[in-house]
Amino acid sequence: MVYTLTLNPAIDYYIDMNNFEEGELNKVNNAYTLAGGKGINVSKVLKKFHIESLALGFCGGFTGDYIKKHLKEYSIKENFIYLKDDTRINIKLKTSKTESEIAGKSPNISKENIDELLSFIKNNVKENDILVLSGSVPNSVESTIYRDIILTANKNIRVILDSRDKAFKIGLREGVFLTKPNKKELGEYFNIKIETEKDIIKYACELIKEGSENVIVSLGKEGSILVTKDEIYKGNAPEGKLISSVGAGDSMIAGMVYGISKNLSITESYKYAIASGSSTACSEGLTDFENMNKFLLKTEITKIN
Repeated sequence: MVYTLTLNPAIDYYIDMNNFEEGELNKVNNAYTLAGGKGINVSKVLKKFHIESLALGFCGGFTGDYIKKHLKEYSIKENFIYLKDDTRINIKLKTSKTESEIAGKSPNISKENIDELLSFIKNNVKENDILVLSGSVPNSVESTIYRDIILTANKNIRVILDSRDKAFKIGLREGVFLTKPNKKELGEYFNIKIETEKDIIKYACELIKEGSENVIVSLGKEGSILVTKDEIYKGNAPEGKLISSVGAGDSMIAGMVYGISKNLSITESYKYAIASGSSTACSEGLTDFENMNKFLLKTEITKIN
């Protein structure tokens, strides 16, 4: 079974306009809303790939009801713990020049809420399951949360940790199957500026020393690099017209989970990760299985000595 966890979900309000002028009345060309959150995105892509998952997390208020309804429409099973506060609303603004985001205020999550989550994980996540821990940690939650979840879960599961900052660092020390920083996040983690491919490989190897069995570093249009304990691979960025990078990283995770759940090798799973991320970047919204396969035909990986 695949479980995805989103501690800090949101309603994502997407706005498309020609230009944004601060302090002025701005007109929107197009707008739509989706249930957002990195773990939710992973579950949605997996559903399109015909892989069942159970979405975990917290939600509350009318916005929380929207998220639960949205997941139901996707036929995604969920076990969200209900909160007193409203789930946040994020604004994702795209103009002819840039993409910007305003992150909404997170609801309060109590110790009792966290204990309920940990109890569920302890009693339900079994051997050989995959647990995807994605996204930011709300201010009301201790930065030890990912560590606590990993320590609570069955030891013989594969944990994918896709986060950043202190919660990521503390969780990583307990050992995970995969992490997926981008180039900027990798540099932030080690407090250095990464400029060369050699730097990327060096610090990805450092992440392995700190507890990640495998590391994918996404490089945007320059492709990505997979570092395992024994080998290093460079993946291309399959050609396509970029529409939006939103959800591309989560789609990479979903592609990786797809390969793993099909008992493919780490390198074959990596190809699905590349194809999934690239397909979403060149799509309106998240990729589907058919479009991902078109990008899979253009996906290439090369072993680096």
